[in-house]
Amino acid sequence: MDVSQYLEIFLDETREHLQNLNTEILNLEQNPENMDTVNEIFRAAHSLKGMAGTMGFKRMQNLTHDMENVFSEVRNGAISIKPNMVDILFQCLDALEEYTANIQETADEGTNENEGLIKLLQDCLKTGGNSAPEVVVAKAEAEAPAEEAVKSSSNWDNIKLNGSEKTVLAKAIRQGKNVYGFTVRVQETCILKAARAFLVFKAVEEQGEILISNPSAQDIEDERFDLEFSVIVITEKAMSDVSKAILNVSEIASAEGKQFALDELQDGAVEVAEEKAVEQETAGTAVVAASQEVAKTTEKKATAGKPVVNRTVRVDIEKLDVLMNLVSELIIAKNSLVSASSQGSENNITFNEQIEYLESVTTNLHESVMKVRMVPIESVVNKFPRMIRDLSKKLNKKMELYMSGEETELDRTVVDEIGDPLMHLLRNSADHGLESAEVRKERGKPEVGSIFLDAYQDGNNVVIEVKDDGNGIDVEAVKRKAIERGTITAEQGENMSDKEIIDLLFLPSFSTAKQVSDVSGRGVGLDVVKSKIEALSGEVEVKSKLGVGSTWTIRLPLTLAIIQSLMVVVGGEKYAISLGSVTTIEDIDPKDIKLVQSKEVIHLRGNVIPLIRLDKVLDTVSTRKEDENLIVAIVKKGDKFAGLVIDELMGQQEIVIKSLGKFMKQSKIISGATILGDGEVALILDANALI
Repeated sequence: MDVSQYLEIFLDETREHLQNLNTEILNLEQNPENMDTVNEIFRAAHSLKGMAGTMGFKRMQNLTHDMENVFSEVRNGAISIKPNMVDILFQCLDALEEYTANIQETADEGTNENEGLIKLLQDCLKTGGNSAPEVVVAKAEAEAPAEEAVKSSSNWDNIKLNGSEKTVLAKAIRQGKNVYGFTVRVQETCILKAARAFLVFKAVEEQGEILISNPSAQDIEDERFDLEFSVIVITEKAMSDVSKAILNVSEIASAEGKQFALDELQDGAVEVAEEKAVEQETAGTAVVAASQEVAKTTEKKATAGKPVVNRTVRVDIEKLDVLMNLVSELIIAKNSLVSASSQGSENNITFNEQIEYLESVTTNLHESVMKVRMVPIESVVNKFPRMIRDLSKKLNKKMELYMSGEETELDRTVVDEIGDPLMHLLRNSADHGLESAEVRKERGKPEVGSIFLDAYQDGNNVVIEVKDDGNGIDVEAVKRKAIERGTITAEQGENMSDKEIIDLLFLPSFSTAKQVSDVSGRGVGLDVVKSKIEALSGEVEVKSKLGVGSTWTIRLPLTLAIIQSLMVVVGGEKYAISLGSVTTIEDIDPKDIKLVQSKEVIHLRGNVIPLIRLDKVLDTVSTRKEDENLIVAIVKKGDKFAGLVIDELMGQQEIVIKSLGKFMKQSKIISGATILGDGEVALILDANALI
């Protein structure tokens, strides 16, 4: 069987199961007695085992099989969860991550058998195993009653028949049909129990009619049964025929049968039902009607509480990119028509109506495609609680991660890129930010340090904050380090504000760690954060108070493809500025311009705002006279403002961002280009870089 066509689906689903296991095992560590969590872990491990087996990844299958065995014993009450067992489980997850990474790169799981881990898991199942001596509760005592419970709960004797069910069975026997109870046992090595059970049901239904099953059909479908399940069947065939049909299904160990006699089913309910049936119609019809009714009742019970079928579809991101590109071209075409209509006859009402209609359609289409591309940042942040747990052990510090806003949505391309920056900031908070438990106690802080990861939408941006209640940034230490390294002179250091000194941390290879560890200290981190975020047209800034803590704020655009922009003219050329950066447009008298440290500023509503003359920055000649009032677009980056002096305002327009590629990387102030309605190319100015 060629399984390569299913590889993408396998990888996607495996990652989901692994993330689910990570989250649930963390929950288990906090609350070892929660059986819902244990069941969830068992199901995820079982699904992984089945998927790996189907794809032929035997090593992955073996490891998940042993994990499943451990949780099967936990579910039976034969083993209780202890901290060292959680550590073993996390090592198993790391090994499964390694297999998954290998499969992604080479379509093969690799050669690592992980025998050590499998032995640790098997030791968990044995009393007095070296790897986890505290884990096991006397297995021998627990085993016998557990085994007995399985047999009795799965036996057809344990199926409680109600009055209407007994009526149907008694009526069938009177008609000369046979009623059998079968207990079917699946082989212990079976990977897909539910699939085998389904085939058994199908085989039995070809021989007769299944009236009832234990567990319910829904539980069997969801694999909520051990190795046995039972059915009661109405059939005209002999018991040996039905038994043979069941045993013909592969991986079925046994099928024990019993025939029901009429006297077992006789009671008051049967008599009453019989009389009613005779009054109403023929016996044959009554049996069918009653059995259908029972079947309906059983079905209702089974489907009650079943979750809504998954209504999502996996789509290759490249296909979405093609769709996005087509929408972009449509918007360019719409802009061309708008441009043509403004130059043509104003009386052509129909033409203008069509333009408006096209504008409405393209806007809605754009929004729909954007929504398809939007994914919650949950997929990125879900892995961080586990990371913080591991760091807590590695750094020997007590810490807790609190997250909010995981449902906040961002463009898929942005979400894929923000994992690394966020990881660096969290590691930074854990290593540099939080003090040791002893120091925290001296300072009157709780021994357990807190790290917060909060995400929320703010206009056309998404803001992600990483905050800690640690030591904060020691500005003097940063300044000393910068002077030592020759990054700044002592004189420059005297004149720098705290914020300017903190910004030095974002320089490449700058680290204040006193020693290099595998967590930090190599000076790789904050410069990566800054460059990654700025490559996504975002910004990062930090606020810190010594002894209180630090807050790192990342601001990202919702999308990188189509934006609302302010179109301006400077020196006869058209430029676009993202509308998200623009706060107001001001008309400024030249007399109101003041000089501070030889730089032009204006005083506006209580704020001193520096002016940036775009004609000078862009090396062009302004078309406005010197004594004319200035048109100034006030732009904002974080808590900083600047006034961009422009020659002419064209208005607001929806534009498609086209990358300039690698050739224009040197010019930070130009973030891309767009094609206007008249076919002209306008450059897009990056207000953040200008500030």
